[in-house]
Amino acid sequence: MSQDQLQFLHKEVQNIIDAMAVKEYKTANNKLVIITEMVDELIDTTADDALLIEFSKYQIVLQHLQKKLNQSE
Repeated sequence: MSQDQLQFLHKEVQNIIDAMAVKEYKTANNKLVIITEMVDELIDTTADDALLIEFSKYQIVLQHLQKKLNQSE
């Protein structure tokens, strides 16, 4: 299950980056909000330290993307 979650997160973060690259900022922002909430929930509910570290990495990437998105709009 956890490997599937990480693969899903990777795919969705890439979709956000792709949307930003073609200047579809509204699409990118909508996906960013959904995925950020999902990552926050995963961090809150996981007991596995290794998974917590991986989810935290995605949280940092999403925060960075949010800053870039805010600068672009």
